[in-house]
Amino acid sequence: MSVVKVTPVKKHTISPYLYMQFAEPLGTSDTSVDAGWDFLERKWQPKLVEKVQELAPTMIRWGGCFASYYHWKEAVGPYSERIPVLNHCWGSVPFHNYVGTHEVIDLCRCCDAEPLMVVNMESDGRERWAHAKNDTDRCGTAAEAAEWIDYCNNPDNALRISHGHEQPYNVKYWQIGNETSYDRSGFNLDQCEEVTRRFASAMRKADPTVKLIGWGDEDRDKNPWCGRMSQIDDLDMIAFHHHFQSGLENSPLVGTEYRKDYDATWQHLMNAYKSAETHVAAMRAQCGNKRLAITEGHYTLKGRNRNEVLSSWGAGVSYARVMNVYLRNSDILDIATMADFFGTVWQVNALMLPAPIYNGPAYLQPVGTVMRLYRHHQGKYAADISYTGDIDAVASMDDNKLYIHIANTDRHNGQKLSFDLGGRTAKSAEMFYVAQPSDVEITPTNADVFAIQQCSVDVRNMTLPRAAVAVIEIELI
Repeated sequence: MSVVKVTPVKKHTISPYLYMQFAEPLGTSDTSVDAGWDFLERKWQPKLVEKVQELAPTMIRWGGCFASYYHWKEAVGPYSERIPVLNHCWGSVPFHNYVGTHEVIDLCRCCDAEPLMVVNMESDGRERWAHAKNDTDRCGTAAEAAEWIDYCNNPDNALRISHGHEQPYNVKYWQIGNETSYDRSGFNLDQCEEVTRRFASAMRKADPTVKLIGWGDEDRDKNPWCGRMSQIDDLDMIAFHHHFQSGLENSPLVGTEYRKDYDATWQHLMNAYKSAETHVAAMRAQCGNKRLAITEGHYTLKGRNRNEVLSSWGAGVSYARVMNVYLRNSDILDIATMADFFGTVWQVNALMLPAPIYNGPAYLQPVGTVMRLYRHHQGKYAADISYTGDIDAVASMDDNKLYIHIANTDRHNGQKLSFDLGGRTAKSAEMFYVAQPSDVEITPTNADVFAIQQCSVDVRNMTLPRAAVAVIEIELI
């Protein structure tokens, strides 16, 4: 039997934004935003809204690579006046811009999520996007970014009011640029620091209360950027992205190789969390007094639609371990995600939509199920926890309730558990969980296979099923 020791003493406050979802139009790669939009009714598809409310993201980020050639004014106001834009990164097909500032805010309000907007920071120095072959100028300026903040937040902004939106949107969170360090043809560190300072200063003048996020991940040559970028006073957070694989050699997480030996596949899935530990630790060591934000992140695997192994429950357990890493670092980490938001194709999506929208159910991928489970059963404060055995666990708490986020890292055997509550007594305990064989994959034909179950448990002697991901809520006397 594994003994799980919890110290029911409140530590730091855990940010609610560790369950962020990230959206951008993905062109020919995944219908994504287009699939969720009803072009006839000019609103979000009800099937999408229903599932987004179930997922309940605490924050929705609008941007990504798309931000590097995005002009926000082209996507506000009457639909008849909106200007389509070529989606340069994702197939160069036109994006209609029917989804813009108002529509993103509307989706956020449907699920009580905080919006996070990414501004075009001079195309992050990528000349091929700033001035594309069709001679359009896609380079964003600091003045444009400041005007966007004023449009969203100034109660008296005349342009927003003329568009029929009298009340301000009050967008608090803004990211300056996207993946700036990943492209050798873009800005170098000196250039990024200089441009970010200019943008941050202009945006801060537009609204001194906003939270500004600057880019700070290492570049392609492994040179660290975080230390320098952390010296910019106007920034509140430093952003980085965590894209990962198993971290082991001879990975079967390629194509359909994972189906040949599920024990080997499980070993690789269970190792992937270590890259998150390493990456967050490196950023923590450099960031000084700045908070951290993982504004994009997911598995990066080769295979159909970024690999169907990500539809398996083994991937769900793997993602739970990554989420546990983020929660362990919640003293410094304010924003995080493990998925792209929604679409029809990519297995890294949290939410899959049928194509066309009426042709089947929408459903949560394993990563979406884990994020939904954790997000709905989460304490406000971190708490210390230690344990033995084949499990991975973190703890949080409110005044009289403990929340144990726990994964069984054994795909074959259940784990017998006993909880030491640090001198406190359990009044009752409920377990919310998913437990399926690790090789089970979700598809439109079994869209409820990863439905969350609930049962009462005895914390003195209970069994966590094989390959289970659970939250155990313990009411304390």
